[in-house]
Amino acid sequence: MSPEENRQPLQSSLRVQELLYGLRISEVMTNKVFAVSKNCTMRDVRVIMRNNEISGVPVVDSKRVVGIVTMNDLMNALEEGRLDDCVVSWMSGEVQTLAEDMPLSFAISAFGKFSFRQFPVVNKANELTGILTFRNINHALIRELSRQLREMEQQNENPPEPDSLQFTKVYQLARYDFENGGKASSAIKKFLKLRRVPPKLVRRVAVAGYELEINLVAHSIGGMLSFDINDERVKISSHDRGPGIENVDDALTEGFSTANEWIRSQGFGAGMGLPNVKRVSDEFAIESAVGMGTMVQAVIYLTQEKDDENK
Repeated sequence: MSPEENRQPLQSSLRVQELLYGLRISEVMTNKVFAVSKNCTMRDVRVIMRNNEISGVPVVDSKRVVGIVTMNDLMNALEEGRLDDCVVSWMSGEVQTLAEDMPLSFAISAFGKFSFRQFPVVNKANELTGILTFRNINHALIRELSRQLREMEQQNENPPEPDSLQFTKVYQLARYDFENGGKASSAIKKFLKLRRVPPKLVRRVAVAGYELEINLVAHSIGGMLSFDINDERVKISSHDRGPGIENVDDALTEGFSTANEWIRSQGFGAGMGLPNVKRVSDEFAIESAVGMGTMVQAVIYLTQEKDDENK
């Protein structure tokens, strides 16, 4: 297999990862939602489900989601001959909702964590705006991957030169694997040095890559670290499905750390990881949700040096 052929699975993994980062739940969800009020009956729900071929109906009060009636709830009411009961007698009141501006990767974590087949989606005012199913996600990924496949085919018609800065790589990191933590950033550092990228820029990329790499190893249950490099910039992304960060502002404060004693005994957990990544980046973004994971993206431009000599 040629080196170019070897790169294809990695490029594909990176593209899927970027899709999960880049797509928002609002771009994927079904906007047309069939919801009922608390005063509706199970018979009303049956009509809605049958006419619209859906398997669940959120229950709302002043646009806020207060419950959900599933096909299983409807079948139980039907068996007991109680279709004229109000939905509040049968609905599940413990509803897990998703925020419409969350990355799609967080929704996938939710599907893995909970047994629900669908999630009501809410806006910042906590009002119902859509519904998300795994079918929505599959359709969105197939559509986007098809579009990107066409782009890859066009790129293959004009492959980069051997010493080009065109490069993509995805690394899998395991929890507490400090032995291998740091190898990814070392490989990228070597790649950039061989192509005579200015040392200052190489150092910034290495710092951002290393800190994100160690963060995945020390603070998550494992995840992916990707490098996407072209002539203009280096984009480093990390994504995990770990516990998430309760307070992002705290996590970006120098010296703040949630590392346990064992991690500290390994020489890590000083609370400088994310602040260092932000400091050396030209663009920095972080999103996290408790129980669903964290994603971080750092961009460093290769076409110009920043004035700050500390970077």
